[in-house]
Amino acid sequence: MIIVAGHLTVDVGRRESYLTNCEAVVEAARRTPGCLDFAVTADLLEPDRIYVYERWESQAQLDDFRGSGPDDDQARWIRSTAVSDYRLPDA
Repeated sequence: MIIVAGHLTVDVGRRESYLTNCEAVVEAARRTPGCLDFAVTADLLEPDRIYVYERWESQAQLDDFRGSGPDDDQARWIRSTAVSDYRLPDA
């Protein structure tokens, strides 16, 4: 299993728009074979922070989906990222 977790920051005034634009990505990810969970959510305390959380069955399935990352408009809104992939051994 692969877990992708962390956060990104955007301008305070753009966070809600960024999250709204992520709805289609979340829907697409959750329909993708191998996706166990996928969330992009606002931080409750910091108005510029957005959390990213994903769980995938395999690296190959994650790689197949990853080509559909943020579009150029979304990427321009991101000020910083701290997101990592974690590989868990099969149980």
